[in-house]
Amino acid sequence: MKHKMPSPREYSSIKLVTAADPHALALSVRASCLVFEDPASQSLLERVQRIAPSEATALIIGETGTGKELIARQIHELSDRRSAPFVAFNCAAISESLMESELFGHERGAFTGALTTKAGWFETAQGGSLFLDEIGDLPLALQAKLLRVIQEREVVRVGSRQAIAINVRLITATNVKLDEAVAAGRFREDLYYRLNVASIHLPPLRERPGDILPLAEHFLKLYGARLGYAHVELAPQTVHALLTYQWPGNIRELENSIHHALLVCIGTTVRPEDLRLPAPRSESRVQPTPAADSTTESLEHVLHRLFNEETPDLYRRIDETVLRVAYDYCEHNQLRTARLLGISRNIVRDRLIRYGLVALPDR
Repeated sequence: MKHKMPSPREYSSIKLVTAADPHALALSVRASCLVFEDPASQSLLERVQRIAPSEATALIIGETGTGKELIARQIHELSDRRSAPFVAFNCAAISESLMESELFGHERGAFTGALTTKAGWFETAQGGSLFLDEIGDLPLALQAKLLRVIQEREVVRVGSRQAIAINVRLITATNVKLDEAVAAGRFREDLYYRLNVASIHLPPLRERPGDILPLAEHFLKLYGARLGYAHVELAPQTVHALLTYQWPGNIRELENSIHHALLVCIGTTVRPEDLRLPAPRSESRVQPTPAADSTTESLEHVLHRLFNEETPDLYRRIDETVLRVAYDYCEHNQLRTARLLGISRNIVRDRLIRYGLVALPDR
């Protein structure tokens, strides 16, 4: 039976005895997204339950770490395809040069390194559901090919002319505003309308505070069981810290914080410092400063000086410098660099290779 969400006062000392709860030992991180107690989350689950039985293409929109893949899995489990494969593919996790063969497959000898014929993810998901995460990072050339696959319900492997019929439900997800990407020319409008048949907006954790403590309790059970804790509790100050923090990394950040806390806590009580949460920003840092307000003017001044000096190959130098500095600032994390600059990860990767900042991947 679903329990009513306790108030923060009732959570002043959350206690856990894993030995008395055998089900907790089998809890999976994959179930974390469905620990939904907040009214906004309950409404979202009701929408998922209505969409899932259909064959409609679904688009899940939400920030990183909110549990988009878990919602996609729930859609699959509530559909008639539940006994067939669920296949997940991250469009931002592989180079553009390999993405086509990963999605659609390839024939032996289609390119250097293609020693055998290989089915793509569409074929692997035959009869089931294919989840394409970070669809906003799909290159334009592949967007056109994906659109054709959706329309024709068939794929053609790289190096082949033989079409293969597919029966796959497509579920996609993005943390990018695709309508803005369409307006900027980074995403095909016709593909956007094809994908956005049934949309699901997954709110960030800060907008569904009623989920924070149930999720924390879930992760306490999960990692407490793995670490052999028979009993653990949250101090009242810890509960307050959990409820007042904004959780920019969403569920994933909460999970990591609880896991870390259980690793370092002394005794059986989790203290606020065990969570390893960053200190809140001071008001002086939040408020804009004159220096920040004049950033654009300063940048324009530098550009005018470079124009007057007739600097050769200016655009390339600026582009390379911005990318290199951003890449260093993000500690050589390509996904963070892409988000910082407001471009796709594939663009970041291609430019890093072009400017010799990373090595060209082997095919």
